[in-house]
Formats: sequence, structure tokens, C-alpha cells
Amino acid sequence: MSDPLRLAACGIGAVTVLSGAAQVVAPGFVLGLVGAERTPTAKQLFATVGLFMVVVGGSLTHATLKESPPHVTLVWAGAQKAGAVAAVGIGTARGVFRPRALAVAGFDLLSAGVVAAYAKQVGDRAALPPAHRGS
Repeated sequence: MSDPLRLAACGIGAVTVLSGAAQVVAPGFVLGLVGAERTPTAKQLFATVGLFMVVVGGSLTHATLKESPPHVTLVWAGAQKAGAVAAVGIGTARGVFRPRALAVAGFDLLSAGVVAAYAKQVGDRAALPPAHRGS
């Protein structure tokens, strides 16, 4: 895997799986890190979000390991990251999360940019005739 965008997208997928799994297993701990309430409802909803992070992160990781990554998977993974930026930003603005949660939004913003750039690269490559695609 010599393409830096591909490697970065794969790493982003893996980090998303791990952080999502942490939310599933220990939602109260992760809620504490972002300064949110740790009610039973909040824990359950945060664990549910974590489950979807595992699925999207796993899909992104799996896509980057394929010789010809499915463009649509990359697009949706980028959309998930962009949506996470908005959700955390709104949650912080509403006082649900403390400002330190914006570090998570910052990572997701960077991740969305990397995944979008990789998706564009894959899409551009797919538009080329097969003899000119390379790897």
C-alpha cells in the first residue's frame, strides 16, 4: 500500500472501528471524555452510535484493502465523517458536549477531507481506460 491517501484512509477506518468499539463497550467513559451527561439513555444512544462507527469504519478499512476500492463506499464513509463534524459541533454549541469535544470534530474534519480526496482519486482512476489506471 504505497499510496499515502489510501494508507491514511485505511488508518482512519481502523481508528473509527476502535473508537466506535470503545463507545460500544464503555459509553459512559467516552461520554465523560467529551464532557457529556452519563445517563442510561445517553449511554445507550452513544453505544448505538458506536456500533454504526464500527460498521462504517470497517467498511472503509475493507474498501482500502481491495485492489479496486468501491468508490461509493468511500463517498459514504466521507459523508459519515462530515456528518460527525456537524453533529459534534452542534452538540457543543448546544452545551451537550464540552468544548474539548471539538478535538473529535477536528479529527473528523481532517478525516473527511482525506477520505474525500481518496474517493476523488479512486473515482478519477475509474474513469480512465483500463490500460491507464495503474494501482
